[in-house]
Amino acid sequence: MPYLTYLAFYLYLLMILIQWAVATFSKAKQPNVTPGKLDDDLSHGSFVFRTHRTFHNTLENSPLFIGSVFLAAMVSSQSTAFTLCVWVYLVARLIHMALYYAIATEKNPSPRSYFFLIGVIANVIMLVLLGFDLV
Repeated sequence: MPYLTYLAFYLYLLMILIQWAVATFSKAKQPNVTPGKLDDDLSHGSFVFRTHRTFHNTLENSPLFIGSVFLAAMVSSQSTAFTLCVWVYLVARLIHMALYYAIATEKNPSPRSYFFLIGVIANVIMLVLLGFDLV
């Protein structure tokens, strides 16, 4: 597997760590916070809510991405297209994160939705490429 794929994967893991830290510490600074529980009255207008949702959205999308990268490593995939998709996924998730932090909107689709979709498409292409490697 090319070095650039590993680098993008490493940066993805760092992104998850940063999202966890931002969500955890932004919530912890709130008055009367209950550990392990998000206030039901919070919505997109709250930075605490947005950081929590950003982190959990990333966790929801991680198994497919991580599984794809691990499978590519196991089958010794050397595809440049696969590496490109890993980078597209990473950049899309970073932009999704930045937009979720910055824009408080209940609108659907929101600007972050487009980058979510780009990430999903990149992951689907990764799976298709892996399928070709397996046959």
